[in-house]
Amino acid sequence: MKSNMFTVKRPFSTSHSSVDSKEMKKFQLLAHKWWDEEGEYAALHSMNDIRVPFIRDTLLSMSSNYHLGNPLSGIKILDVGCGGGLLSEPLGRLGASVTGIDPVEDNIRTADGHKSFDPVLAERIQYKSSSLEEIVEESMETFDVIVASEVVEHVADLEMFIKCCSQVLKPEGSLFITTINKTQLSYVLGIVVAEKIMGIVPEGTHEWEKFVPPEELEHLLESNGFSVRSVKGMLYNPLWGSWSWVQSTSLNYALHAVRAGARPRSHATDTLPQTDVQQRSATAGAAGTVPDSAV
Repeated sequence: MKSNMFTVKRPFSTSHSSVDSKEMKKFQLLAHKWWDEEGEYAALHSMNDIRVPFIRDTLLSMSSNYHLGNPLSGIKILDVGCGGGLLSEPLGRLGASVTGIDPVEDNIRTADGHKSFDPVLAERIQYKSSSLEEIVEESMETFDVIVASEVVEHVADLEMFIKCCSQVLKPEGSLFITTINKTQLSYVLGIVVAEKIMGIVPEGTHEWEKFVPPEELEHLLESNGFSVRSVKGMLYNPLWGSWSWVQSTSLNYALHAVRAGARPRSHATDTLPQTDVQQRSATAGAAGTVPDSAV
């Protein structure tokens, strides 16, 4: 889906970038490994089993528009730090119009190459080698949803990043973030065990100092016009290679926030019985669980 937009400078200037050049170099070296489901990004592949339904079900519960088979049809999503397109593709299969951006050009080449195997995805997804600041400054395009999954712990300026998200997200639009908490446990398991001992991700992928406590992230969001709707703990089981939702946010967590709107607006599904929302999600589920290997 292509939008009719014109290019114009926004009344907002980014004096510096949230992109960390050291982080870019890390991901540059692994740009060809994104679609190896048993390789360095195996944990991100399996994370789709919970993050895709989380995004889908949350959006379904907020909207009265529902398209059988394509539940996210008509929704424009910006996938920030899209890498090789691991999250962009399942969102595109659900019917969304997805723009994936990443500052690493080789990541975009990998993502473009992989989506070309599926003509449907080729129509629904576009990729750009771009930073979030460039999207802010170059166009007046806005999005219904922004997704930043496993990204904020790699940015150079988190507050700048959040401000930019608010600039390109429509009023009452949704922001989804998954990231890692800054705790002693996250250092032991996320750095020592995951990187140095088990090699779940390459050593040096993360810097504990850049991990973000949910309280800090919530404060930044609320200071920039967002309302945090939910924060959920996530846990990775390296033995089974699977993710699950947990009560504790001491390791990984997912967050959903909504940008403040111009005026209050009620949604038809806000008063729907929970069984109705669950029925919608179950019907939509098949579209969101097509294995990546099938593409």
